[in-house]
Amino acid sequence: MVFDDGVRVGPGKADLLGLIAEHGSIAAAGRAMKMSYKRAWMLVEEMNAAFKEPLVESSRGGSQGGGAHLTSTGREVLAAYRGMEQRLSAEASKELTFLSGLRVDVSGGK
Repeated sequence: MVFDDGVRVGPGKADLLGLIAEHGSIAAAGRAMKMSYKRAWMLVEEMNAAFKEPLVESSRGGSQGGGAHLTSTGREVLAAYRGMEQRLSAEASKELTFLSGLRVDVSGGK
């Protein structure tokens, strides 16, 4: 999904939000996506800046341990995005099947 000002929220950012909610950590979410902590943190900062309220709140580590969690706005954005994915998939199944048939296998047999 691209907003008028060029801000993008797509499946990767949605997955990152979901994994932050699951793991309670930006670093752990990044690792689960095979992404560096720096990249995951940059994407979180980008999303936080794009909305009226932050989507993710984090606290530094230390003796108490750090962590991150989705704010209520973050949970709402993730739920709205997943809802759009489900509707698109249901409404465009014919087109998605057609497009899938045109793809080339780039997995190298993996």
